[in-house]
Amino acid sequence: MGAQLRVYKRRIRSVTATKKITKAMEMIAASRIVKAQRQVAASTPYATELTRAVTAVATGSTTKHPLTTEADTPARAAVLLITSDRGLAGGYSSNAIKAAERLTDRLRGEGKEVVTYVIGRKGVAYYGFRERKIEDSWTGFTDSPTYADAKRAAAPLIEAVTKETVEGGVDELHIVFTEFVSMMTQNPVDNRMLPLSLGAAKEEDGKGEILPLFDFEPSAEDVLDALLPRYVESRIYNALLQAAASEHAARRRAMKSATDNAGELIKSLSRLANAARQAEITQEISEIVGGASALADATAGSDK
Repeated sequence: MGAQLRVYKRRIRSVTATKKITKAMEMIAASRIVKAQRQVAASTPYATELTRAVTAVATGSTTKHPLTTEADTPARAAVLLITSDRGLAGGYSSNAIKAAERLTDRLRGEGKEVVTYVIGRKGVAYYGFRERKIEDSWTGFTDSPTYADAKRAAAPLIEAVTKETVEGGVDELHIVFTEFVSMMTQNPVDNRMLPLSLGAAKEEDGKGEILPLFDFEPSAEDVLDALLPRYVESRIYNALLQAAASEHAARRRAMKSATDNAGELIKSLSRLANAARQAEITQEISEIVGGASALADATAGSDK
């Protein structure tokens, strides 16, 4: 019985230590969400206004450009998947990967070859374990991304979009990330970045304004060439910030659940330990009473 009590006490100490860790991680994630939300709020207006500028240029010109012109028969599509570098965030990365898999199946169903790019160790590990090809990958910054990280990821994607498909280029560029809605809600989404759909861009703008007419110097094509990298970089940066906020929110929720479960397990183990200690005390009392009774019987026999 004493050995069983020691086992319960050892498990209580272990779970208590784990609870302290999960509680600390919950508090860290909660503190980082505020900063991530501010960054999302600061980057969204720039991405929206840049999209409006691209839409205005595309609407006011007849120039064929990878940014706005769809291929007659698109053959290759690039998919950029954003996951996390670290775990302990519930289903955050797995939900994004599932969204990317659905998008990949849909694109292949349309007869397109899919080229995969991945941000985050979890996504890299997923494709590596299944021995599936990744065109390029980036890790080490998912929980606190910078614009330089977005530029680094955007460079090969922009190069692929500007190439012909026979040279290894792509006709479409899609991005899969987790959109931050609230502290309790984060939704994996897939958006087509290129070619830009003018109707979708106007709907995303949400202002319903009539775009002004522009004169382009030196030409509309040169303006679009200059806007293309800025557009892709800003969209990727905004998606990285949304994903980072979602990752912190998911980790905070997962760690809170782990802390609560640890508390319940400690209560359960404490009850079992108390029951074992009570049983041990009862057994000792029974042995003392039994020994005293036997001694009394032995003494009474000797007196006769």
